[in-house]
Amino acid sequence: MKTGIKRIEEVADGIRMFELAPLDGTPLPQYTPGAHIDVHLPTGHVRQYSLCGRPQQSDAYVIAVQNAAASRGGSRAMHALQVGDTLRIEGPRNHFPLAQDARHSVLLAGGIGITPLLSMAERLAQTQASFELHYCVRNRERAAFLDRLDAPHLKGRCTLYTDDVPADARIDVARIVRDPSPGSHLYVCGPSGFMDQAFDAARQAGWTDSHLHREYFSVPTADTCGNAPMAHAFSVRLARSGKVVRVSEQETVVQALAAHGVRIETSCEQGVCGTCLTRVLAGDPEHRDLYLTDDERARNDQFLPCCSRSRSDELVLDL
Repeated sequence: MKTGIKRIEEVADGIRMFELAPLDGTPLPQYTPGAHIDVHLPTGHVRQYSLCGRPQQSDAYVIAVQNAAASRGGSRAMHALQVGDTLRIEGPRNHFPLAQDARHSVLLAGGIGITPLLSMAERLAQTQASFELHYCVRNRERAAFLDRLDAPHLKGRCTLYTDDVPADARIDVARIVRDPSPGSHLYVCGPSGFMDQAFDAARQAGWTDSHLHREYFSVPTADTCGNAPMAHAFSVRLARSGKVVRVSEQETVVQALAAHGVRIETSCEQGVCGTCLTRVLAGDPEHRDLYLTDDERARNDQFLPCCSRSRSDELVLDL
């Protein structure tokens, strides 16, 4: 879908909000909190951004982008755009949905990770569900959407923490996740280290993996996908046709299949978004993604061929 940038607003230090409206005026597809869109940038990059508009807004999609120095180019390209520029988008998709059976939701945001969780908080408030939102930033100037967080329906449910205060006043993740009530679900979004800390604390406090949810914006800088050393070569067998494709040490499964005329839809190509998720019928995948949970990886019945590989000599895929 082609969209035009309707409005740009600086919502925090280094964070800009973009309103994207369809050029042809067609109604936008509805989405649920936690959803994201794929944005095709003029530089050729494709990036995923969480939708953070108000639940009742239907004429435009709202995203927020932090101008990150360590960015692979997406955030810089977004911050160079102006009102009236056009962007092609795809989606929305939701790999980070609210659990329908949750009795209580704990939302934990670090920095720009507020974007999907803000939408979740507003929906939970709208449905009068039980929840709490904890938002951690370096300083108040870096906190986005404070006007929405101060709205009457969120007051008393949202707590803002900053790092420029004495240690005893900073966020205590272990305290927040301590003694989970039955039916509670934890949603975490932010820097990788922040999310790892939250998940480690939650597991130590007795949370089950099926009640832990997180959203990655990009891969960490080490030990994942493109940064991990390539393993041995292996073969992929396509169950529906019987075709066998060899995957060399220097290529991904997606690349090897594409060279033989088999296209798998991809987006991030880093194992973050889940777009290329493929069912595995036989074999032992080597999971290098950041999308699947530990329980899902242990089942070995699906993998992300954009970055994951195989421990066995052959994988049989449902293709």
